[in-house]
Amino acid sequence: MMQETILLVDDEKHFLDILCRALVRRGYLVTTASDIESALIKAAQVDFEFAIIDLRIGIDSGLPLVKQLKEIIPETRIVMLTGYASIATAVEAIKLGATHYLTKPADVEDIIAAFTKEQGDEKIKPAENPISVQRLEWEHIQKVLQECDNNVSAAARALGMHRRTLQRKLQKRPVKQ
Repeated sequence: MMQETILLVDDEKHFLDILCRALVRRGYLVTTASDIESALIKAAQVDFEFAIIDLRIGIDSGLPLVKQLKEIIPETRIVMLTGYASIATAVEAIKLGATHYLTKPADVEDIIAAFTKEQGDEKIKPAENPISVQRLEWEHIQKVLQECDNNVSAAARALGMHRRTLQRKLQKRPVKQ
């Protein structure tokens, strides 16, 4: 029996190593990459069944990698994993071909389950409380950044703020709902 293959892309070495070991223990053949360029080189060499892509890879967005992987290996099932979740990036990841979108920290079993999830879950309950003002700001920034093709300078102009201010806001983890 052939082992199922996973391409794991994350710039955070410690996280990459831990998740890689956990997946190998579960019987997967894992190839890792810490940047988009090396991920694309590896994808050109192996038809991966699965891919786990971090939303932020260094200063780059992992979203273009989702699209490029789907072009190289259309049948690849992709899970976008992020510590910087937003509605805008979740929607874009799915539109670009990701199978699922999970926030860090994610359990390895949840990641594996996300690969095979074919349908949405209508039993998911809406949030009890409205979104906070800080979270709304984060969501709006993410939406404008996506509209500007992840160009921070263009997004800062569109938002009417200084580029450095926007960069500081982007470095902070988003506030919870």
